[in-house]
Amino acid sequence: MRLLKHRLRFLPVLLLGLSAAVATGPLAGGHAFAQNQQAAQPAQQTQQQPSGQSPQSPQLANGLLDAAVADLNQAKKDFASIEAEAKEQGADDSALVALSGRVDELSRSVAAISTRLKPRSTEIDARLTQLGPPPKDGQPPEAAIVTQERDRLNAERSQISAVNVDSDNLVAAANRVAMQLIEVRRKLFAETLFKRTGISAGTFEDAGAALGNESVEFRDAVTSWIGFVVKAKLGSLLAALFLSLGAAFLFLSGGYRLFGRYYLRDENIENPPYISRLSVAFWSTLIRTLSLVAFLVTSFFFLSNFNVLRPDIAPILAALFGFIGLVYFVGRLTNAVFAPFRPHWRLVKLSNKGARSLTWCMQAMAVVNGLDYVFDRISESMGSPVVVTVAKSFFAALLIGLILIAASFGTPILAKNGDPDAPGRHWPHGMAIILRVLGILLIFTAFIGYVGLARFIATQLIVTSAVLVTMYLGFQLGKSVSRQGVFAETAIGRFLENRFELGDVALDQAGLGAGLATYAVALLTGIPLILLSWGFHIQDLELLAYRLFTEIRIGNMSISLVGIFAGVLLFAGGYLVTRWFQRWLDSNVMARGQVDLGVRNSVKTGIGYLGVAVAAIISISAAGIDLSSLALVASALSVGIGFGLQNIVSNFVSGLILLVERPFKVGDWIVSGTSEGIVKRISVRATEIETFRKQSIIVPNSELINGSVGNWTHRNRLARSEIPVSVSFDSDPQKVMDILLELVRGIPKVLRNPEPHVEFLRIGPSALDFEMRFYLSDLSDGMEIRNNLRIDILKRFREEGISIPYPHQELHIVRDSRRGRQTDLLASTNLADSADGPEVGSETVVPDIAPVEEELPQGAKSIGRRRGRASAQ
Repeated sequence: MRLLKHRLRFLPVLLLGLSAAVATGPLAGGHAFAQNQQAAQPAQQTQQQPSGQSPQSPQLANGLLDAAVADLNQAKKDFASIEAEAKEQGADDSALVALSGRVDELSRSVAAISTRLKPRSTEIDARLTQLGPPPKDGQPPEAAIVTQERDRLNAERSQISAVNVDSDNLVAAANRVAMQLIEVRRKLFAETLFKRTGISAGTFEDAGAALGNESVEFRDAVTSWIGFVVKAKLGSLLAALFLSLGAAFLFLSGGYRLFGRYYLRDENIENPPYISRLSVAFWSTLIRTLSLVAFLVTSFFFLSNFNVLRPDIAPILAALFGFIGLVYFVGRLTNAVFAPFRPHWRLVKLSNKGARSLTWCMQAMAVVNGLDYVFDRISESMGSPVVVTVAKSFFAALLIGLILIAASFGTPILAKNGDPDAPGRHWPHGMAIILRVLGILLIFTAFIGYVGLARFIATQLIVTSAVLVTMYLGFQLGKSVSRQGVFAETAIGRFLENRFELGDVALDQAGLGAGLATYAVALLTGIPLILLSWGFHIQDLELLAYRLFTEIRIGNMSISLVGIFAGVLLFAGGYLVTRWFQRWLDSNVMARGQVDLGVRNSVKTGIGYLGVAVAAIISISAAGIDLSSLALVASALSVGIGFGLQNIVSNFVSGLILLVERPFKVGDWIVSGTSEGIVKRISVRATEIETFRKQSIIVPNSELINGSVGNWTHRNRLARSEIPVSVSFDSDPQKVMDILLELVRGIPKVLRNPEPHVEFLRIGPSALDFEMRFYLSDLSDGMEIRNNLRIDILKRFREEGISIPYPHQELHIVRDSRRGRQTDLLASTNLADSADGPEVGSETVVPDIAPVEEELPQGAKSIGRRRGRASAQ
């Protein structure tokens, strides 16, 4: 019955046993180690025959291979030792847990041997491929040195293959032993949990007699330990107590100073919001409990390392510390949720009396369950009979069952009028039935002799329920904080807003992050506690965490979450370093060297792509992803690239060509098809052009490579500008040209070389047409200069009496003498320059037009007459 102390340590095998059955198949009947000899035969056989060594194969002087062989032989010896210990420790769960850890460590070390030899094996294969196969019969013989090298490489490869085979066999044998250990632990857990003990009056008489002897032995042990400490370990005790008190002050005061504002209740708030009550309940329970647990753990650590604790006192003190932590945790949780003396901070709708009664019931059950564990550890240390443990656990289960039944008859629910001081109402019918069934189940299980099962159920009702409630509070808090606009109203949100001047959007995003962080805290603290309460050891959790974060297998590929996280951090670091180097190079090197803006942009873009590519390769390697295993995926993607991703790849390659060849650069004024504007950005897929109306046009790079592109600023910003000018026919052309040259030469930004000039284009139908042409060093100044020149030209022409003509038309309307009506016939159209220009007149004789009304229908005649009248009018 003493094995009941391990009842909470064996539950993982209920789950791990299923995976063992799936992975290795069912074991044969009988003891789990009945077939150990058969399972370990491969390992024993390989141990008898040294790996890679045969009478025919020469001994190669390879340090790496020799070290691998030595490590493998040592691993075989360790495996034999573990196998022997596993047979001896068949009923000690703690020893089996330690052996499981050793087996797992052995498997990893053996697997690392093959990993170390893999690069050398790859080198040998590559070299043998270069040497080629030996010559066949009838072919010319090869050089002797080539034959010797091939034989040497083949021999070394054979040895490496033999070592790999031995490693695989040993790993398989170790995995079988690990599965067998899990099976043994599962059976031990089931036997302990469902072991039946006869409950009778004689049982309690024997327990009472043994309990008296246990009390005397415990008193003597404590007295002797105190005397030993005072005489021989007083300095160590004082040092341990000093360090423990320092740790207590550090944890408690530090937790209060750092997080006190977030979990202390503000008594001045009469109706605190729900999120404030959730926050205070969750963080006050979690932070204070963790502070106390940290103090208790450090105290036990210092006492143990200063050799103050004897082997018989250390387990009792550990159980006492656990009892203190359990009672404090349940007390903090009930006080946070039920708030018996602060109804406005209460999370559930209970009356004041109901809150106090439920708080008392929960704490009483925690005290009874914790004392049961302490008394059990005392009995184990004192070597008391099993009947003492049975009796203690029986009374503990009986008391917890009676408390549950008594609580089911209470009236804790808040009255309908909402007054917390008013008498409460009864439980909902279903809840009362659940509490009574649980209480009766505990009592009945204990009375029929399954005391271990009753104790396990009682522990889960207290510990697991408390942890689940705490996790639920964390989830609700995270959900509330994640809502839009809620985080800004919290204390942390107001602090961030005032300290960093964050806006609403940033605070909302910070609230989402805070909600996710709260979820993570609730999971990372709750799940390990639940697993520990259900029988997992610390070593089990460490092994599960290690496998979860380092050895997730997908087929033949092993993925490490730690490696992936490290790869992400390396990629982020490489990205930040690349961006910093881009800015530094642009602002400190190229800017001081007055490098062209387009060249600077191309260099920055190229460095950015190169840095991101290098960071990606490093991060993938750090994540443990074998790039060679992605060759098949890459080949499949190449087919898709050839068909479905043609345009994307074309644009990507075109972008690289644009960055290297630089037919245009950022800041250039280009014309492509119907698009004209300034180049703002050149990326690997497209180029952004901003028109003069501030419209952004995204042009694929392939169109810019395959099409015609006009670049006003390809080599420089020099450009020619033109202004057309027309004057009347009576103006002096030479005088006009002199005036225009005088005006354009007076502009400072107009280049003197090439010299500006005025072109007499033509004698037009209504004016003399000139064009003033000049060159500018920066074409962006053209619009301003042309506008100013046009204004100056107009003013100067007015001063000089030079008129600017405008075209006009003369329309002659001729009356039809035979019809007596006006007809719109265009006799002649003469263009005259102006009133003072030469008038060109001509008389056009309009021939008689025969009437055609007779040939048209009546309706057409009417329409024609109406149109004629309308035209005449």
